[in-house]
Amino acid sequence: MRKLLSPLLACLGLLALSGDGAGAARPVVADLSNHLVAITTGFSGTHVLVFGATDDRKGDIVMVVRGPRETHVVREKVRVAGVWVNRNAAEFPAIPAYYAVAATAPLNAVMPWEIRKRHGIGVEALPLAATDSSGRALGEEASRRFRSALVRIKQQAGLYPEALGLVSTLENRLFRAELDLPATVPVGSYSVEVYFVQEGQVIGAEITPLFVSKTGFSADVYDFAMYSAARYAFASILFAVFAGWAAALVFRR
Repeated sequence: MRKLLSPLLACLGLLALSGDGAGAARPVVADLSNHLVAITTGFSGTHVLVFGATDDRKGDIVMVVRGPRETHVVREKVRVAGVWVNRNAAEFPAIPAYYAVAATAPLNAVMPWEIRKRHGIGVEALPLAATDSSGRALGEEASRRFRSALVRIKQQAGLYPEALGLVSTLENRLFRAELDLPATVPVGSYSVEVYFVQEGQVIGAEITPLFVSKTGFSADVYDFAMYSAARYAFASILFAVFAGWAAALVFRR
């Protein structure tokens, strides 16, 4: 019961804030139930509640979650003499490792394409520019083909959810949405963007940070592998040799 009341009380606090003299100019305020997601050894995904309030005007809420930036390489395989080999590759620099959208209504009904493209709202509106290995921009047909492959790979990994999330409202002023983070969610800094849209125009926005970090033993292993790569590789080899030697002793008996 306490877990259910806490977001509601926080929403009421945000509502009061948006209506006082200091916050009267803010059409929308938003916050998260948790700003830090800790990934432990047994992490299997989690949920983060996004909640907030708007002013007296009626409108729609659109929420966009963008994960840490990364460079993703997509390789195209072709069959040569009965063997699949890599032929072409495309590099997508500075794309969000995780991307999700939620809204109170279908995006096409909330805002026009021009506004969505300007803010990068919706996977089809994301600026996913592809280059070849030398950094040159790909042609239109190749770019479209590799972009489609990138989105498909991300969706299969649960990092670009296909289904549009739902933002629920209460009395047209309070809103909430569940952010689902899969077990494969990358570590790093995220931004949760909340847009207040009226008649197709963005009249207010709130950006809230979210951090995903490894903790405990898994964090120690991750840091060791990232920042002491040579020692991590040597330790892995030693462990593999020891494991093989121990297995040989067991089966010999």
